[in-house]
Amino acid sequence: MELKSPLLTDRVVLITGGTGSFGKQFVETVLREDRPRKLIIFSRDELKQFDMRQSFSEQQYPCMRYFIGDVRDKDRLYRAMDGVDIVIHAAALKQVPTAEYNPIEVIKTNVLGGANIIDAAIDRNVQKVIALSTDKAANPINLYGATKLCSDKLFVAANGYSGRHGTRFSVVRYGNVMGSRGSVIPFFQKMRATGVLPVTDTKMTRFWITLEQAVRFVLMCLERMHGGEIFVPKIPSMNIVDLARAIAPECRLDVIGVRPGEKLHETMVPEDDARNTVEYDDCFVIRSPAHGANHNGGRPCPEGFRYSSDNNPRWLSVEELQQLVHHHG
Repeated sequence: MELKSPLLTDRVVLITGGTGSFGKQFVETVLREDRPRKLIIFSRDELKQFDMRQSFSEQQYPCMRYFIGDVRDKDRLYRAMDGVDIVIHAAALKQVPTAEYNPIEVIKTNVLGGANIIDAAIDRNVQKVIALSTDKAANPINLYGATKLCSDKLFVAANGYSGRHGTRFSVVRYGNVMGSRGSVIPFFQKMRATGVLPVTDTKMTRFWITLEQAVRFVLMCLERMHGGEIFVPKIPSMNIVDLARAIAPECRLDVIGVRPGEKLHETMVPEDDARNTVEYDDCFVIRSPAHGANHNGGRPCPEGFRYSSDNNPRWLSVEELQQLVHHHG
């Protein structure tokens, strides 16, 4: 599906954490379908930028720019955002066990880094900012989810003080990304040779989205955003046992129990947020009571509604999972 309108044509776009799985897919999609004036990769790791340059060099794609920097460094963000129109904020520390063991480091990147992005974007007159969130930010039980909830609140509230600069901020929240770094698929594929796959709990469910879908959704939200919304895509759920069967039907399953900081099911629209949520055919929009713009055509969610991976009407079968793993694994 081609993008309906060239949303980024002649725009200057900066993506934090741009060398990650999402950033690479975003760059590939935008370079194929649009004509940005500049596409700036802002990230910390020089080796990952070097590797990314092999695929998207400045010689082949004159709009590409590579900026070494950390979202914790406000001065560097001010420099990087000079003349920028749109920011996609994908930088985060997101490994759950790492966050439990190094909490202050994760707070510095995910919370204080988010605050730095907001200040730099407002002062540099950026037009639109979309921050990527996670299902773990809804009713969080681990520190990673808690920092992303803080970050979501910061970005929604930022619409109240962008003032004359008029910068608009929204959040996109989605579930597990198939084929991203740290996904369970490569782990299961590696364990296949042992004949045993460790699964946490046979009832465990997760929301599932491909990188391509995630990028398309973010581009669509850039177009639809007013500022202050949390966009949640309607995506299918899967059961962990079905995924294990799709990858290695011959393996025995070893049930090891839910790990610290892990939920049995993930929620993307909690019951309390659902009161301020409108539903569309393709997504839910959680509106901020303070900054929520009116979204035409959306249906209010019924009382007591929640959108979670166990009560989702859409499920991936073993066969569908096999096809997806084959494409994205």
